[in-house]
Amino acid sequence: MKRVSKTVINSVAITLALLISAVAALGQDTLSGKYEGTARAGSAETQISLELKNEGGKVTGKLVNGQASYEISEGTFADGKLMLKLGPVSKDGVLNATIAEDKITGDWLAGAVKKTVELKKVGPSTAAAPTAPVNLTGQWDAVADAQGQPFPFLLVLNVEGEKVTGSSSSQLGESKITTGTWKDGKLYFQLEGQNGTITMSATVLDGKLSGEFDFAGQLQGKWVAVKKN
Repeated sequence: MKRVSKTVINSVAITLALLISAVAALGQDTLSGKYEGTARAGSAETQISLELKNEGGKVTGKLVNGQASYEISEGTFADGKLMLKLGPVSKDGVLNATIAEDKITGDWLAGAVKKTVELKKVGPSTAAAPTAPVNLTGQWDAVADAQGQPFPFLLVLNVEGEKVTGSSSSQLGESKITTGTWKDGKLYFQLEGQNGTITMSATVLDGKLSGEFDFAGQLQGKWVAVKKN
């Protein structure tokens, strides 16, 4: 495989880092889910529950206190710290808390009333939307990590049942998919080009492809892709 120019490496390095970190972050989301516990103000204690959905640090969901339900109008999560504004224009208060070992502890301040909140994760969030079926057919902007060198390429996939066809194009030319399958959530295909055969595999995580490649048994690495259309 030919070496990629320094200009291409510099221009694509940031894209590769963002794609890999985005995929990793998706796999590490431990905030989303349902929490149950108490809110205490002095000697008064009430049972509450909190349903959260975290999308890259933006948090949505609701807090339920007895018969009352408060939608999260604004929520953020960063560096283990959670901030939730409850109700429109924060009229139902603001919850500031920290997250550790599936536990939320902090203060819920509503007007002059301050409540100490302690919650523990009990299950997945019912607020989370169901996962949509994956449609791999189309064009994908992809980047392979070839021994630390980012290598960008355009991947075109056409999936009919379990059969996968298509092609890949880069500054090295175009390669055709000679063998390809999509089965049980796993993508597998081989690209045949002037430089040899490249075997590629991947799984789908929140609409992104993430997997590994093997170039003629001489070069191995990881690759990621985001769909264009």
